Amino acid sequence: MSLHADALANLRAWDAPSAPQETLRQRYVSHLEAEPTGVFKSCVPDHLTASCLVLSEDGSSVLLTHHRKARRWFQFGGHLESGDPTLWAAAARELREESGVAGLEPLPGLVQLSEHPVPFCAPSGDVHHLDVRFMAVAPSGAVPEVSEESLDVRWWPVDGVPEPEDNLIELIKLAQARL
Repeated sequence: MSLHADALANLRAWDAPSAPQETLRQRYVSHLEAEPTGVFKSCVPDHLTASCLVLSEDGSSVLLTHHRKARRWFQFGGHLESGDPTLWAAAARELREESGVAGLEPLPGLVQLSEHPVPFCAPSGDVHHLDVRFMAVAPSGAVPEVSEESLDVRWWPVDGVPEPEDNLIELIKLAQARL
């Protein structure tokens, strides 16, 4: 199965947790049905990305990266690559590359979708990431490392996330509900 087929199958099968998430799910499915390359960065103005939120074992803390280009705190994630066999594998790769936590992998199953503009992703500035979000639970004592893509990586209390955006707060709540 190709990455495109995996993404389409996962999004078709996903039971969205809310009406707004269902609207996004339908948007993503329509995008992939219309765009054979819709999973890759070369597909503009819209393409899929995969990300992963990391919670502590007790769900009280979240591990975030201070993104070098965006200069904001986010969950780990990025563009899908031709060598990624699945959405989950892409999220796992990004998580390992950006968190520096050995052996950390996303749990099975999508958690949230988020469509957002990304002005630094293309010269035209008219690009949207169609982010597919997963979650992971870090083992006790997990120590992150800062990658080249980040300015910093650190643990935050879930109620003390810097510059909290509604999508990130919702993602944290959805992930906590899965613990």
